Amino acid sequence: MMGMCRGRRKLVAALALLFVPAIAWIYLSAAGFQVKSVSLLPLEPLSASAVGGLSERQALELRVRAVEEENRLLRQELSRAPKRLHKLGPNQGLNQGPNQGPEQNRSQPLGRSRAQSEEGTGDSEAQRGGHRGGANNSDCSQQPVVDKCETIHVAIVCAGYNASRDVVTLVKSVLFHRRNPLHFHFITDAIAQKILASLFTSWMVPAVRVDFYDGDELKSEVSWIPNKHYSGIYGLMKLVLTKTLPPTLQKVIVLDTDITFATDIAELWAVFHKFRGQQVLGLVENQSDWYLGNLWKNHRPWPALGRGFNTGVILLLLDRLRKLRWEQMWRLTAERELMGMLSTSLADQDIFNAVIKQNPFLVHQLPCFWNVQLSDHTRSEKCYKDVSDLKVIHWNSPKKLRVKNKHVEFFRNLYLTFLEYDGNLLRRELFGCPSAPDLNTERLQRTLLELDEDDPCYEFRRERFTVHRTHLYFLHYDYTPPADGTDVTLVAQLSMDRLQMLEAICKHWEGPLSLALYLSDAEAQQFLRYAQGSEVLMSRANVGYHIVYKEGQFYPVNLLRNVAMRQVQTPYMFLSDIDFLPMYGLYENLRRSVVQLDMAHSKKALVVPAFETLRYRLSFPKSKAELLSQLDMGTLFTFRYHVWTKGHAPTNFAKWRTSTTPYRVQWEPDFEPYVMVASSSPEYDRRFVGFGWNKVAHIMELDAQEYDFVVLPNAFMIHMPHAPSFDITKFRSNKQYRSCLQTLKEEFQQNMSRRFGFAALKYMTADNNS
Repeated sequence: MMGMCRGRRKLVAALALLFVPAIAWIYLSAAGFQVKSVSLLPLEPLSASAVGGLSERQALELRVRAVEEENRLLRQELSRAPKRLHKLGPNQGLNQGPNQGPEQNRSQPLGRSRAQSEEGTGDSEAQRGGHRGGANNSDCSQQPVVDKCETIHVAIVCAGYNASRDVVTLVKSVLFHRRNPLHFHFITDAIAQKILASLFTSWMVPAVRVDFYDGDELKSEVSWIPNKHYSGIYGLMKLVLTKTLPPTLQKVIVLDTDITFATDIAELWAVFHKFRGQQVLGLVENQSDWYLGNLWKNHRPWPALGRGFNTGVILLLLDRLRKLRWEQMWRLTAERELMGMLSTSLADQDIFNAVIKQNPFLVHQLPCFWNVQLSDHTRSEKCYKDVSDLKVIHWNSPKKLRVKNKHVEFFRNLYLTFLEYDGNLLRRELFGCPSAPDLNTERLQRTLLELDEDDPCYEFRRERFTVHRTHLYFLHYDYTPPADGTDVTLVAQLSMDRLQMLEAICKHWEGPLSLALYLSDAEAQQFLRYAQGSEVLMSRANVGYHIVYKEGQFYPVNLLRNVAMRQVQTPYMFLSDIDFLPMYGLYENLRRSVVQLDMAHSKKALVVPAFETLRYRLSFPKSKAELLSQLDMGTLFTFRYHVWTKGHAPTNFAKWRTSTTPYRVQWEPDFEPYVMVASSSPEYDRRFVGFGWNKVAHIMELDAQEYDFVVLPNAFMIHMPHAPSFDITKFRSNKQYRSCLQTLKEEFQQNMSRRFGFAALKYMTADNNS
């Protein structure tokens, strides 16, 4: 069979060499134009759509170039010359599959050369052609090395809040290029597991499975190793993957969190097929002089083979490693070396290299473009001739994006592309590879199918069931509630246009806060930069920031409140809004009220009277006496006195002026005070989105569950002026919006009647006009 193939190739090459150039020269000379250099993939025919968009002459020009490229490769093969690096033109773009959308917040990631040889920076196109397939496949073509629907397994060690953010960018870059199902194996601490589990559950990406492994249970396996690396004990967890991951899992790609992919991860998965003999580890050579020991005087690194290997990207053949008794192998090596080295400097990487030094046969060396290492001492520029060749970028310096590198702007832009990329676009199904059924997805689809698309309020009803991608604890959080059981968390939600209120609220409220932010991916990064540049925000570790990513046409105000409420870790919560400033000392006032009003043994909602000012600059009152003075002068007003008195009228501001003890008030239609309640109190109803009745329905729910409304006599909060929101503008200008809100109110009241029976009759008969 091989003889027939060789004979056929020689015949084709001979005919092409004789006839094609002559025909091309005659035609192009007659046409009177010059052939331009065009970047084409070797042996890949033009698609019909590409040809259809060009003129006849341009189409022929491209076809001639394609044949010439094919002839060149055939001549090279027949001459049996050593393989060399073939560069493609500068216009080579991202190889997007049919399942990949073109939308991006920044410029699209740059493409890579696909005709690379193992001699320089990668595998040859013939070796990697198995992933791509193509119309020219024949009996002589290499069979695919990665099946279309084969699941690719990826293991990542992740601990803490900041590492969880890094994982999201890594995962985005992998999902953007991938064409195969993925199975992520996360070795995490409790913090990262909570964040990532919530994120992936709400992300709902098809053909992606996620499993978690408790890193705290694995600490004893590596805690005996002294480690100076900034990654801490979790920097050693890769050593125990053979013991941690399922025994049925045969191979896995292991990645650091500071990795960015610029290609389909299936290409890396395919490299497993090149392992020979006893090779069980796929690694890229270290691109700094660290293991050569010449970076500074008295520098003494762990033993390594030559320059050593970097463990930011590892291919692990787990089944073979287990047969080789990997656990015993690395432990004995580590114990022996620690007698002289005393500790590791580069965590697991030192021990991997010490094992390899003793057993070089274990390693299959990967081309360096699979792990381009960016640190101040890097020699990564020697591993590529052009930045478009790169496949994996590794920010393996504590300084991350601030490293010194000739092409750092290119690397940074590629990273930022995925950092700000809209993750909702990655929810697309894989082309020709159906996903396994997901119960949550199926339930959601059934619910949406039950909705009437002809209903004028369809979009309102649909929003109630929209699943918003959610990233809990976007910034570091460190808080432990005191043991006295009186602590209170301020709960609020906001979007980008209210960001300026954060510093002021932190100055007024010293207790813990749980904030839900409704942002796009790009806005989330703007918020991160804003927060990290603020001394006020960075000095507060007891603020939980939870990102709910934008989707749909409505502001999901009650969903945001619920997200923030679920993350409250104190016995009580103060349900506020971001445009209110609590009085100085309100936090301690509420904690004292918990004891005074016996909140632990009663169902109470403590009302904090709300006021407002129309002035952007206000001398904030430091006491009730100062507030009453400003109220008398017209500097302050009771909240919404001019437009919606019913919302806060039951608070009875006249009584509050002279009251010195808490007093109880009765629920009335449209009552929407700001209250402190137990953290176990009911959530907000998600059917109310945008503007209108979102708090009213919640207060009605509290009343139906027999909460007592108690007004605090020495507490207050002040609403600060701002531009009207987009949703309130829609409410005021759109008749259909107001009509749908009225419909939702009536349905909510009917639901209350069914749930609470005769006790809820007052909600049905009350005149609740907006």
